[in-house]
Amino acid sequence: MSLICPVGHPLTSCLCDADRLLIQGLEEEILRLRNATVFALSEMLDLKDIDTGLHSTRLGEWAVRVGELMSIHTRDLRDLETGAILHDIGKNGVPESILNKPGPLDPEERKRVEKHSEYGWAILKSIPGFEKASLLVLHHHERIDGKGYPAGLMGSDIPLGSRVIAVIDSFDAMVSNRAYRKGLPMEEALRRLTSDSGTQFDANIVSVFRQIAEQDFAEVIDA
Repeated sequence: MSLICPVGHPLTSCLCDADRLLIQGLEEEILRLRNATVFALSEMLDLKDIDTGLHSTRLGEWAVRVGELMSIHTRDLRDLETGAILHDIGKNGVPESILNKPGPLDPEERKRVEKHSEYGWAILKSIPGFEKASLLVLHHHERIDGKGYPAGLMGSDIPLGSRVIAVIDSFDAMVSNRAYRKGLPMEEALRRLTSDSGTQFDANIVSVFRQIAEQDFAEVIDA
């Protein structure tokens, strides 16, 4: 996060060396506070559900790698990583009896679960510097065809970061073991992502993520 001077240049380029060092120190402190906040909220997720916390950590790593391959700006990458790690923070507002239910959810329970993206947005938007990340969390269950929630956004109206999170979140959910089911093989999970490209998922993001998933799983198999 770089501070900007009134003429539009990075503030450090408009100052003497002493002031430049002071600004640099402030920027580093802001970044440390941001990272500490993300870590604390992620730990809160672990207390709710250890599987959810580990899932979020993986998503943070994948989101940055997808963003780098898509040449997303560094500042936006930070928001994308934050949104990916904390995308499920709103599940703290959903009863554990629903989250851990071994069988199918009834319509009312499904509505409660679907509120988690709005709960997450409400939590994060009040934290200075997390405003953009909060919007990524709010819209990470939208669909390209407009049949997602909470706003029914379509195509490019969905924030790019939310479209990234939707792909990697769905993939990790499919391949991960749960108490009530075994995870899918990587090949089947990727097949389903590809099958739903252009309807549920952004086809370009699926294509980029396939490269990462195939590399990661190949390394696991070869190890």
